[in-house]
Amino acid sequence: MSLSPFEHPFLSGLLGDPEIISLFSAEADIEAMLRFEVALAQAQADCRVLADEDAAFIASRLAGFAPDMALLAQGVARDGVVIPEFVTQLRMAVGGPAAGKVHFGATSQDVIDTSLMLRLKTATDILASRLADCIAALEALDRRDGKRSMMGYTRMQAAIPIAVADRIGSWVAPLRRSKTRLATFAAQGFALQFGGAAGTLEKLDGKGEAVRAALAAHLGLPDRAQWQSQRDDIAEFAGLLSLLTGSLGKLGQDVALMAEAGGEIRLTGGGGSSAMPHKQNPVTAELLVTLARFNATQVSAMHQALVHEQERSGAAWMLEWLSLPHMVAATGVALSTTIRLTASIASLGSDTKG
Repeated sequence: MSLSPFEHPFLSGLLGDPEIISLFSAEADIEAMLRFEVALAQAQADCRVLADEDAAFIASRLAGFAPDMALLAQGVARDGVVIPEFVTQLRMAVGGPAAGKVHFGATSQDVIDTSLMLRLKTATDILASRLADCIAALEALDRRDGKRSMMGYTRMQAAIPIAVADRIGSWVAPLRRSKTRLATFAAQGFALQFGGAAGTLEKLDGKGEAVRAALAAHLGLPDRAQWQSQRDDIAEFAGLLSLLTGSLGKLGQDVALMAEAGGEIRLTGGGGSSAMPHKQNPVTAELLVTLARFNATQVSAMHQALVHEQERSGAAWMLEWLSLPHMVAATGVALSTTIRLTASIASLGSDTKG
């Protein structure tokens, strides 16, 4: 049993997305946090903060490291974040004089935020690939049925005939814009977070910026001055997700209305009713509407999470943990659903235009 419908034993048949959800698993988070800690030692060796042999020893001792998950849970209950217990276990695994060099100059938020950036970067690559597939599928639908005609509606009332291409154009144009927005954001939006206790990297004796740049290079992330209390980029990303699912929701709403009216769309597969066997419900279209509305409500939480007190907030930060992973999962499901829905459209429109 799960509280999340994205991982529920049977609701996941509709809302599941194992590829995206795996990026928010404990295992993926631990892997990304471990990458940070090893890369930090390597970056500090690059900048002569640590000896090369210490960094090499840390990397070798942490290869294949697996934490005690029960102790991590106890640590979070005690400390509010996983890193103090995580680092304790890392230092025990390293042992010897190098153990004290693990996590040197960093703070919990550096590790947690950078882990998130690494995983969001991967998730966005997946979303971008699916979005490209959605656009291609709609363009193929346009080539097949675009010259046919259908009734245009304004304010839910029949207006004048339009080409199917006009309706498809209203679906695909915002998706092309979302593709551009995502690509633009992905270029610089998933930046390294590294600021130390209060954002000043005070333990690195004037080498903070050099270590940060080296760490960013090791992790393949953009280098940026600490942003631990500046959450506008994360809120912007959430907004991009909502824009995308909102555009897909418009497509789903249109398909559901066409299915209701009948005659202008023919769908294949799925949507059976337990009480009325003759029905074929537009389940995938309805799901797109639901996911659009879900993400729209989560944007409000992400904007609330912009309000951080002074140099770090606990409350606002935790709010992101509750909302953002579900938004990414919802977006992944919406894109996969759109691909399935488009493939199920056997025909659009009625007659061929001259």
